[in-house]
Amino acid sequence: MKRFGGSPPKRDWDRFHTPKNLAAALSVEGAELLEHFQWLTAEESASLSEATLSKVRLEMADVLLYLIRLADKLNVDLMSAAAEKIQINAAKYPADQVRGDARKYTEY
Repeated sequence: MKRFGGSPPKRDWDRFHTPKNLAAALSVEGAELLEHFQWLTAEESASLSEATLSKVRLEMADVLLYLIRLADKLNVDLMSAAAEKIQINAAKYPADQVRGDARKYTEY
């Protein structure tokens, strides 16, 4: 079994880290991240206080760590998947057709 970081399982949590549980945890952490922005204006969200930014930073780390752990469990190379997705999006959203347009590709 592959382990992120290569360290021994100090907390014996591997049995809980099923893909389903990790995907759920990722969603929960994403919601916790979103909670910090819930009632802010666009301007307010771009200029967070140091205290809020510190909390947001840690929630972002939680999201990242769960995503990495899920990729580890499913043997997914995230960098390769991201590169592939960028190519797919480039084909779906040609720059000359969508520049400045936020509509979904099925709407233009």
